Amino acid sequence: MSFKRNIPVKQRKPWFLQQLINSWFNRLLGAASDRNFSGQEAQYAAGSTKRDYVWNTVGLAVWGLVFPLLTVVVTQVVGVEQAGMFSMAFVVGLLLMFVANYGVRTFQVSDLDEQHSFADYQLNRFATCVIMLAVGMAYCAIRGYSEEMFTVSMGVYVYKMVDGLADVYEGRLQQVGKLYLAGISLALRSALVVIVFSLCLLITRNLAVSCVAIAVVAAVSFFIVTLPLALLESPESRRVSLACVRDLFIQCFPLFLALFMFNLIDSMPKFAMEGVLSYDNQLYFNALYFPAQAILLAVQFIYRPQLVRMASLWADKDNRGKFDLMILIIIASCIALTVMMILLMDWIGIPILGFLYGIDFEEFRGLVVIMLIAGGVTAGIDFLYQAITVLRKQRAVLKLYFITFAFSLFIPVLLVQYADLAGVVLSYLIIMSILFVLLLSEYLSIRWGFSREKVPETTDRLTRWRAERHRLEQRRRRQEHMQDAQRHKDAGSDDDYLDDDDA
Repeated sequence: MSFKRNIPVKQRKPWFLQQLINSWFNRLLGAASDRNFSGQEAQYAAGSTKRDYVWNTVGLAVWGLVFPLLTVVVTQVVGVEQAGMFSMAFVVGLLLMFVANYGVRTFQVSDLDEQHSFADYQLNRFATCVIMLAVGMAYCAIRGYSEEMFTVSMGVYVYKMVDGLADVYEGRLQQVGKLYLAGISLALRSALVVIVFSLCLLITRNLAVSCVAIAVVAAVSFFIVTLPLALLESPESRRVSLACVRDLFIQCFPLFLALFMFNLIDSMPKFAMEGVLSYDNQLYFNALYFPAQAILLAVQFIYRPQLVRMASLWADKDNRGKFDLMILIIIASCIALTVMMILLMDWIGIPILGFLYGIDFEEFRGLVVIMLIAGGVTAGIDFLYQAITVLRKQRAVLKLYFITFAFSLFIPVLLVQYADLAGVVLSYLIIMSILFVLLLSEYLSIRWGFSREKVPETTDRLTRWRAERHRLEQRRRRQEHMQDAQRHKDAGSDDDYLDDDDA
């Protein structure tokens, strides 16, 4: 006679990521069954500055690495020519994304009183995304792209359109103090795009199919993560107002125009190459361009956390000397970073580029230096525009963009005819230098005008009164903090005394 022992099987506990995914889908299904996402209780806390900064930085870093990583993958798997095709499609897609964004993000997150409802922002973004895709299809038709290039381009355009659409929902999270959730959403979508594109290209060896795949995975990520996250973690919006949507188009047009014009000017040398040089030159240009962009990103990491401080220094007339000092320090940082990057690229950067792309970049050593100088100039342009915005004179620079755009229409075309890729790189430096000189002269003119401006005595007294009130408020808070600490200390001493008596 045999006996079977019933040994309980120990269930293995799901690992953390599996628990997180299961919890998220249960929450989605619950909200879907109630047919009310915005009415659900929020589960994530707001107002954590450190967490916001970290995850926003991670999201932007992963998003910024998508283009260079994918060009490396395409080069290694299907060759230089198709990598050039992909690079051209991505450059146009990035430019079109500014049409979708329409410069609304900053306007949206600063709308703390919600004068425009979230529904207004959503309808505005739907309209700009439709316009973006229509412009993209028209551009492909005008260029007379082949079926393969059309598919590659539209796959990339749809992916960037999803980025533009998600931006308004990630802006909503930032608006309610949950920027870290926006950073997580952006990082997740960008990482999935890199992984899916790489796997699809390795399996199919087909660039067009891989570009369609990233459009699909970006859309799936948007509908599963970004859209419900924004609706679940923010208050329910008021109804849409067509008048408010029209007002958004009007108020944000100068912001859109400035950003679009700058990026159009930045892309003109690449457009000048298309149709004149083979597509592999697009890859060479962008491979040299990425280290130059690293200078811009490094400068942005330096000055962006200081923008609020710069604005406060400018608002206080007595501290405007410190404001000028910050301008000089950051411009000096642009120069220092450019020199450091030139030395780094001359030492190990060019061999690393060759290893990543599988191409010998030694013949481009001189072009690398020119491109890095252009990158430093571009970083200076970006910062000067922000400084002029702090002075609330951003409308004054629009004419400078149009002047530079006029130069960009013929300088790259002329130089590419005479010197091929070297002419394109040199034209990029010339165009960026023109814009930098124009912006610098405009900034100095504006700053000189403010220094000569007579401030009314009442305004000066008001500024001093506000500064004094701020100083007194800080002192009061320090005193309260010290009193609270003393009370806790006294309470701890009493507890010790009682314990001794009990003993």
